[in-house]
Amino acid sequence: MNGVLGRRDFLRTLGLAAALGPAVVGRGFSDRLASGKPNIIFIMADDLGYAELGCYGQKKIETPHIDRLAAEGMRFTDYYSGSAVCAPARCNLMTGLHGGHASIRNNSEVGDWDSFRGQLPLPAETVTVAELLKRKGYVTGAFGKWGLGEVGSTGDPLNQGFDRFFGYNCQRHAHNLYPKYLIGDREQVALEGNTRGLTGDRYAPQAIADELLAFIRENKDRPFFAYYPTVIPHLALQVPEADLAQYKGRWPETPYAGKSYLPHPTPRACYAAMISFLDRQVGRLMELLRQEGLDRNTVVFFTSDNGTTLLKEQVDAEFFESVGPLRGLKGSLYEGGIRVPMIVRWPGRVRPGSVTDYPAAHYDMLSTLADIAEVGQPPETDGMSLLPVLLSRPATQQRREYLFWEFAGYGGQLAVRMGRWKGVKRGLIKNPDVPLELYDLETDIGERRNVAAEHPKITARIERIMVEARTRPAVEAFRFGRYHDG
Repeated sequence: MNGVLGRRDFLRTLGLAAALGPAVVGRGFSDRLASGKPNIIFIMADDLGYAELGCYGQKKIETPHIDRLAAEGMRFTDYYSGSAVCAPARCNLMTGLHGGHASIRNNSEVGDWDSFRGQLPLPAETVTVAELLKRKGYVTGAFGKWGLGEVGSTGDPLNQGFDRFFGYNCQRHAHNLYPKYLIGDREQVALEGNTRGLTGDRYAPQAIADELLAFIRENKDRPFFAYYPTVIPHLALQVPEADLAQYKGRWPETPYAGKSYLPHPTPRACYAAMISFLDRQVGRLMELLRQEGLDRNTVVFFTSDNGTTLLKEQVDAEFFESVGPLRGLKGSLYEGGIRVPMIVRWPGRVRPGSVTDYPAAHYDMLSTLADIAEVGQPPETDGMSLLPVLLSRPATQQRREYLFWEFAGYGGQLAVRMGRWKGVKRGLIKNPDVPLELYDLETDIGERRNVAAEHPKITARIERIMVEARTRPAVEAFRFGRYHDG
């Protein structure tokens, strides 16, 4: 993260740069793109595991529309979230900063648990990808789960570059998919007939998808950025009966009695039905783009915020083989907690059916979307544009030494991927001197054999990175271990 200009200073220059034209702000491959700004749609599933889509090897859950998206675009095999849980992953995505520099490094609640006031907000000085695109003439909308600040706070999506918001500001509120209300911009929008029960009259994911499609119709004649952080398949287990019928009775079931989330009599069928429901919304979205003639000038991204939930009574990750051969689930910096699907479709630009093993993460998205929109790169970012990879020009892709994760939850964790090597530290809150675990991902994708003792130089380098890549967070609750600034 280097640069003479700060992030806010950079943002202020965009007005002048836009007036002078793309030659001033364009960088990388931007000057080679066709004139006219492409629309950008970014879909982020919630707790969807690496192997829960057909195109990533899933055998039990049907996802034909997302599989088609992959067949018509590029699929990443080594793509990562920026964190192992919801709020920090969203912060990494929006800001282009990894966990060692981001302002949000764990889920952290504001107010009482049932107040639905939301999570700690992004600071006012934050520069988000939505702000960059808005300054470039894009109309911006977010539809789904925000988790980065309550209504009216500095982190309110309307204070972070979005023109429109519809969904859940608060992640806790999103634990019920038949809520009494959602947030439309800054107002409560009643969902009549819902009582916070297992079912209701209005399924929030349906209402959110409808608003997303309406936003696209309303803005089809201007460049738009539509951010779709769906709440599926995050718990609770809730889906309309008509969708549940697709899987009901297909497998043996152990009813979930309900503890932290609502009970469900057929948890396997419900979980599969939720993912297939999301798949159908992707199908609706793609059909709308074709109907409106937007198909070829819209780049669509699909990913997840982290791995499958670790709550095994509700979601049988072993039965579904939700993370394939990977170790760990949500809340862990092992591969199963952070390696996620990434699909990119862009007709005429991204080669259909292509696959890349280039290692990348959520915090690369700000730079990538900025490059696609010809905005230029903010001076302080941990990410890099993946446009050369998307255009199948990997030889010109900027190289990085490592990917980095810092996560203040689940005991305090750090991780570094450096080529084939992956270093992990756990339990740092209790023991700042916990030894490094080292894994060779080329021969041990399941992270079963710790080879730290066999590779002391690699281990020492990763140990240094785990100090040098971190700065002390402003929020005391996020602090653990040792930092570069002492």
